[in-house]
Amino acid sequence: MYSLERRAVMEIGTSVLTAIGHTPLVRLRRVVPADCATILVKVEGHNPTGSMKDRMAQAMLAAAEADGRLRPGDTVVEYTGGSTGAALALVCAARGYRLRIVSSEAFSEDKLIQMAALGAELILVPSANGRITKKLILDMIDTAAEFGREPNTYWTDQLTNSASIIGYHSMGEEIWAQTGGRVDGFVQAVGTAASLRGATTPLKQYNPRLRVVAVEPAESAVLSGGRPGAHLIEGIGIGYQPPMWDPNLPDEIIPVPTADAEAMTRRLATEEGLFTGTSSGANVIAAIELGQRLGPDATIVTILVDSGLKYLSTNVFRASRV
Repeated sequence: MYSLERRAVMEIGTSVLTAIGHTPLVRLRRVVPADCATILVKVEGHNPTGSMKDRMAQAMLAAAEADGRLRPGDTVVEYTGGSTGAALALVCAARGYRLRIVSSEAFSEDKLIQMAALGAELILVPSANGRITKKLILDMIDTAAEFGREPNTYWTDQLTNSASIIGYHSMGEEIWAQTGGRVDGFVQAVGTAASLRGATTPLKQYNPRLRVVAVEPAESAVLSGGRPGAHLIEGIGIGYQPPMWDPNLPDEIIPVPTADAEAMTRRLATEEGLFTGTSSGANVIAAIELGQRLGPDATIVTILVDSGLKYLSTNVFRASRV
């Protein structure tokens, strides 16, 4: 049985990488309606770059080092909307690798600045109307693949890299320990599908009856059988089924419109004091929908994927500016 130990206040880490994980689990109060299940959120913005992606970046590079695909002096390449790029930049800085990131101005300026600040070299791919589309994702992948063919280069290829799934096992273990083994439902939005699969692996082992819900943008609800479309929920909804998607894992899929996700994101900030991103707002909406069906005796856990500091330049919080 996994034991979650509280870290001593004065503990000294050997590097910034020791600060990854062990994030808080917080109960929502004001945004949850009456007669709803208890809704708990894993506050992944407490990771060093402000995102759960620190877990998978560390796992992907550690696996590549272990089997020799990544060696001292090599360059790491990836395509990303930003959070994976910042996480890889953190790990590369700590481990001494050069990093080239393929991204786009369709993603928040805050994320682009953060990646560059952590040492990433940015290559930006244009996007039609500044929106996230299937074509944009495929163009980014093709560009990263081209760089990945250069000598002494390791392309992490997050959409197919199964080491990222292992990186999220710790999230599930932490949730089980923090709840004292009381989890009836788990809700998570789907980008690569690694976090959904990774976190539910230990949770399902502990509770085989766990109800698992996947979340996607309503404007591009391809996992639900819909057509791909443009949306503004960063980090999820790539416009086609990601290679690591397991259709047999979730008990249901809940599509959430961008506008609703943005509105809940703002409510989380002003009513709960939880500053996060739009995919987190979508997660909470879906968790509440599940919680209203399961009732007040149930406990639902979902993820606040990242920090709202990554979205200051976007429309999500623009209305809040003085």
